[in-house]
Amino acid sequence: MQEKGSISIHTENIFPIIKKFLYSDNEIFLRELTSNAVDAVQKIKRLSSLGQYNGQLGEPRVEVAFDKDAKTITISDNGLGMTAEEIKKYINQIAFSGAEEFVEKFKDAKDANELIGKFGLGFYSAFMVADQVEIQTLSYQDGAQPARWICDGSTEFEITEGNRTERGTSIILHVNADSEEFLDKYKLQGILDKYCRFLPVPIKFGTKSEYVETGEDEEGKPKHENVEVENIVNNTAPIWTKSPSELTDEDYLNFYRELYPMSEEPLFWIHLNVDYPFTLTGVLYFPKVKNEFELQRNKIKLFSRQVFITDEVKDIVPDFLMLLHGVIDSPDIPLNVSRSFLQADSNVKKINSHISKKVADKLAELFKNDRKSYEEKWSDIGMFVKYGMISEEKFYDRAKDFALLGNTNNEYFTLSEYKEKASVLQTDKDGTTVYLYTTDPAKQDSFIQSANRKGYDVLLLNSPIDSHFVHTLERKLEKTSMKRVDADVADKLIAKDEKIESVLSEEQQNSVKSIFEQAISKPNMNVKVEALGPDELPVTVTMDEFMRRMKDMAALGGGMSFYGSMPDTYNVSINSNHKLVSRILDTDDATSQTKLAKQAFDLAMLSQGLLTGADLTEFVDRSVSLI
Repeated sequence: MQEKGSISIHTENIFPIIKKFLYSDNEIFLRELTSNAVDAVQKIKRLSSLGQYNGQLGEPRVEVAFDKDAKTITISDNGLGMTAEEIKKYINQIAFSGAEEFVEKFKDAKDANELIGKFGLGFYSAFMVADQVEIQTLSYQDGAQPARWICDGSTEFEITEGNRTERGTSIILHVNADSEEFLDKYKLQGILDKYCRFLPVPIKFGTKSEYVETGEDEEGKPKHENVEVENIVNNTAPIWTKSPSELTDEDYLNFYRELYPMSEEPLFWIHLNVDYPFTLTGVLYFPKVKNEFELQRNKIKLFSRQVFITDEVKDIVPDFLMLLHGVIDSPDIPLNVSRSFLQADSNVKKINSHISKKVADKLAELFKNDRKSYEEKWSDIGMFVKYGMISEEKFYDRAKDFALLGNTNNEYFTLSEYKEKASVLQTDKDGTTVYLYTTDPAKQDSFIQSANRKGYDVLLLNSPIDSHFVHTLERKLEKTSMKRVDADVADKLIAKDEKIESVLSEEQQNSVKSIFEQAISKPNMNVKVEALGPDELPVTVTMDEFMRRMKDMAALGGGMSFYGSMPDTYNVSINSNHKLVSRILDTDDATSQTKLAKQAFDLAMLSQGLLTGADLTEFVDRSVSLI
């Protein structure tokens, strides 16, 4: 038997396209050929189970081997095998003569990512690394003859009688000069670990040496020696392929350690198992992230029927859950011909929505079943919940019952609980409830204490995402506003009808203002004299809530560049009811007045962390002289 022919590609040679465009990374040739071999093994098992194959199955296996001297890589299986006619049908015609259509579509595409994976081109990835590819195969069908196919990457091929004596297929790659890096045990092992680590059929690669007991010596003592054993490189039944009822907590933790050996143990996990309207399995873990926002993305691995595809899962997983770890497996996620880039698709959107709902359900369950434990984990999981509430309306609606607000006393409240608490003392004259918060309790301590003296509660909102979360709460909560605790003096944070009278006359207040303006002599400092409680500080420096938020947003790249370029502007509140202010006013010497006013102002600047450089040095020297 011998036949020569031409692969049915009429428009142009498809191989340069495959080499250049379709595969973003040439190492995936091994993924494609190995997963094809696994498919062949699974198909013969299926035929056997249906009674359509009555021969001996044998132990299902795929073998990967290489020969550095001969410059070959061989992928073998004991699966279905092919007849010569099937080779012509499946290999030569490229998925039932789809090649011509493929090439035509490729010409119009802006890039390969626009092309969908319906052309059956996985086998042809072999030509990315080989200048000649050979197939040796024997079909499972009764009376089938072994067949050999060989092609040098042109459209010419040759089919002859093969030499295979066992059912299955071997693909032999004659590696080209540019790809000899793949003729290396550790390189191939690394690719198999990455892409084929969880394939459902055992994959043998090379051998390994084990020091085992092999009998007894002449004195009857155990004898040990190094023995070469088969090296199976994959776990054929990872936990996401099993039912949650079969698994223990330790199983989930062991799998996490296998995936992320250097990571802290996760907080908890969610087992995904959907079969309608799409197929989706997987396990997602909540890691301990605290404030390491944006640092550990791309930790979720996407599989399709246990073949690793990518860790770029931004379309499948909601953006706010990109910091999760774990695996997702779905055959229903459309991929392009290289299996590397996801295509926009209704299934992808459904899966995205389902994952969001499953996460919300799990969090609601944890909150309901053990609130104390949930509160203890809040510093870790709050990042996910807040980000989800900001970015997804549906998730906000689900999360509003288990999202927590924590205060500076380490107490936690749901949104409705906190509304009830704050409305008692923190409702202003217009009926708006004002939530006070701190972003830095150590730096803003004097402001927190002033607020606490008035009976006000102060929330702790110090994660990188909280500046956005504040806006979301204001938008969502009825008649509620948010103010950072250092946005104004405590008496002015929440506008009440109560009015504090000043002990100074209007003329005296004008004099005080003039003294301080001369002492400060800094631009962008708006000095005002106000009647505050006598126990409040003599001078307080604050930045207006609106202005500070705009500047914070500009710093985070929130499209507020106008505010980011503006100089900082501060309000300097002089407490006309403080004894120190009266003392400054009563001092006859103008130099002493200026020195005391400057000292009081610098103390206010110091409490806000704004006193630096030469101003700080001058303050220290002045403090020493005053003492």
